[in-house]
Amino acid sequence: MVKVICDTSFLIHLANHRIKNLATLDTDIGEIQFLVPDIVLAELKNLAKKEEKTKEATNTIHYIKNWQTIKIGGSFADDSILYYVKDVGGVIATIDKALKYKIKNHGGSVISIANNRIVLEASKGLT
Repeated sequence: MVKVICDTSFLIHLANHRIKNLATLDTDIGEIQFLVPDIVLAELKNLAKKEEKTKEATNTIHYIKNWQTIKIGGSFADDSILYYVKDVGGVIATIDKALKYKIKNHGGSVISIANNRIVLEASKGLT
């Protein structure tokens, strides 16, 4: 089973949009388990307090309520996720272009969303 570390942007999109291949993801990519870093959950809770993000953040928190949370700590989600992957490994789920670039430059793999489908992006240097 591949453990996939989710960032905030990916979770918000996943919870608030229809994803076409979500039901067949295990057969498309292999068996995966989405993990929610503690810092991402904290970020979602802070977003839920902001008027313009309340609905999306609250929907997301509800959507992931039964997902496994992992403790990675830190004070900024993107940096914490990068450090965690460097130390422990894993695949990152994000739609954040800057974070994708950093992950790929460190040899990591990215799961993202394109055209409302979840896609696996290879690390930099792989074709």
